Amino acid sequence: MLVAAALVPPTALLVPGASGTGDVLAAERRAALAAVRTVVAERPDALALVVPGTGPVRVGRMRPTLAAAGVDDAALGWPPEPTAGAGRVLVVDDVPAAVGLLLLHRAGWRGAVDLVPAGPTDGATLRMTGDRMVRLRRWGLVLVGGLSARHGPDGPLATDDRAAPLDDVLAADLADLDGPARARLRAVPSRLATTLAISAWGPWQVLLGAVPGDPARSRTHRVSAPLGAAYAALSWQW
Repeated sequence: MLVAAALVPPTALLVPGASGTGDVLAAERRAALAAVRTVVAERPDALALVVPGTGPVRVGRMRPTLAAAGVDDAALGWPPEPTAGAGRVLVVDDVPAAVGLLLLHRAGWRGAVDLVPAGPTDGATLRMTGDRMVRLRRWGLVLVGGLSARHGPDGPLATDDRAAPLDDVLAADLADLDGPARARLRAVPSRLATTLAISAWGPWQVLLGAVPGDPARSRTHRVSAPLGAAYAALSWQW
């Protein structure tokens, strides 16, 4: 069963020094770490990092790198030790996955990690993935993804007037995660999520398949839109 989950932003700017121009997302990093620590504190038997994208589930010893974001890992004192597991070390250069692995390391997780891609495909299939995943063990999930990246002239993509009002609704529903909120989150079209660059859509579909019911406790650690992209850091416990 699922015992705890967290949602954190996917940006490399959560890593100290990654921007090269100062600690621009310090508050977002503190919130993301607090959310991940909520999951780690439950001491799950297994933990999955659910990230935007496609491909197979990866299990094994994983070492993250931010080279794909143009960041010199050595200059950051990076990387941490590989995650626990067996076999050769897998270099993880996908930025959201690398950020998630770093947050888990800093939050004190030293166990194995399953890396689960969840792209904007069929929501029902992603929800089935979440359902199957949590049937036999006590699981923790860390979702890596953002809300819309189309907020204002500072955003990485062109402004879309639908972004801000939809993100307000999404943040509220993710915070509640009760039955009606879950129904609304299931109903968000993948095409709309892709248009508005909402990378958390796939990861939250996996979460919706895994949840055993209304969370016993949920917390919004931070919702903000720095640099024109909306981020939410939330945690849930069952």
